[in-house]
Amino acid sequence: MSSSRAHIQKLIHAGGILVNQKTAKPNSLLAQGDHIFYPEAELKTLKKIGSAPVLEIVYQDDDLLVINKPSGLLVHEALKDEQRPTVVDALLELFPDICEVGEDERRPGIVHRLDKDASGLMVVAKTQVAFDALKKQFQDRTVTKEYLALVYGSIPKDHDVIRLNIERSPSKGRMVARTIAGAGKEAVTSYDVLERMPTTTYLKVRIHTGRTHQIRVHLQAIGYPIVGDTLYTLKRMKFRPIELDRLFLHSHRLTIRLLDGRERTLEVPLPDELQQLLRKLKRL
Repeated sequence: MSSSRAHIQKLIHAGGILVNQKTAKPNSLLAQGDHIFYPEAELKTLKKIGSAPVLEIVYQDDDLLVINKPSGLLVHEALKDEQRPTVVDALLELFPDICEVGEDERRPGIVHRLDKDASGLMVVAKTQVAFDALKKQFQDRTVTKEYLALVYGSIPKDHDVIRLNIERSPSKGRMVARTIAGAGKEAVTSYDVLERMPTTTYLKVRIHTGRTHQIRVHLQAIGYPIVGDTLYTLKRMKFRPIELDRLFLHSHRLTIRLLDGRERTLEVPLPDELQQLLRKLKRL
């Protein structure tokens, strides 16, 4: 039985190879006499449905790369038996050595994430040095992340800052905004209105913290859920839902510091389907 290096790394990443009856890790060292469990049946079980996606690389150097993630693509496996191809699968195809980068073998090179149904810019570390440097930038909040979003309703303020803590609800199974002192983790989101339409508002949004689903939670909490969001909605909507099979949320601008100390800003336009929807709404 023969397999490519990249394929074996995927199996290790997915937990499909055992060393001495324990799940192998990408950086595990073998010793004489170790027993490796690598059955044909396991290969079939872990096979992905479809091929690894082709990534649009916006920028790359020896240390990192920035991709334009399409909507509908998971960043990494959500479950142990996940069979849908992910960003991680594509990264391992392009850069097999990236399996050694990071703190979690399920997320090699991944420093931050985008929701499955959101799109736009993501930075990925190609080396451990880059991973540590980027992680510190995110922790120090020196990374600028700017999004474009379309929400239901007409937001009255042209600019505002949302300061509502966020935590996971034990009963709802999703994130919720809290106004109670001491509850949840600090979350800060600012926005600027770009355009108002009859039933929607087009926004430029910046996040100053990195909480799960932060933009979606904050905009829903102030009464203006994102178009296309089926999880963070309002019980009673004043407007007829707009048909859209994805989130109208796009990470269009990202500013990071490269390892040589230079600051780099990257931008990508709205995907075609979102541009078409905007043009349609403007004609109403």
